Amino acid sequence: MLLVVDVQRGFDDPAWGDRNNPEAETKMLELMRIWRNKDFPIIHVQHVSQDPNSKLHPSNSGFAFKKGFEPLEEEYFIRKKVNSCFIGTELDNYLKNNGYQTLIVIGLTSNHCISTTVRMAGNLGYRTYVCDDATAAFEATSYDGLHLTAEEVHRHALSALHEEFAEVVSCYQVINLVEETTKTTS
Repeated sequence: MLLVVDVQRGFDDPAWGDRNNPEAETKMLELMRIWRNKDFPIIHVQHVSQDPNSKLHPSNSGFAFKKGFEPLEEEYFIRKKVNSCFIGTELDNYLKNNGYQTLIVIGLTSNHCISTTVRMAGNLGYRTYVCDDATAAFEATSYDGLHLTAEEVHRHALSALHEEFAEVVSCYQVINLVEETTKTTS
């Protein structure tokens, strides 16, 4: 199951600051293309901010999916109001009712919705993978006032997940695994 989290136009706003992984969306689209070509299931998630000033509020143009990330009619789609894709949604029930036990997570942002969702997925017993090159983060200021680059934020967020809640892998590794799996089942 490919879980595509919050790939929305609002994240293109310069107010977020510097971002790492400028090719993340390209990698995400490649994985989505492979999933669609193989008729594998995709779940799309859209963040619905409750703050009218947020770029991700439904009244703002940033709420929309980025071009190419709109769900197809047959693909499952959920909206969430908090960082976790599991809270206030039917995601867990949907996965369990359809027998899905493995999640490959891509999207935005590494240290917020990706991290929160992956932690819950791990705690709920799902085998979870995060593609480091199909996720991204923005620069931040630490609790004690230090500037953290987007790459530092990204690397730390994924390091905290790796081997505890998920395996952090590259898109290349996922694509190879998919190709190997489909060869052995053909």
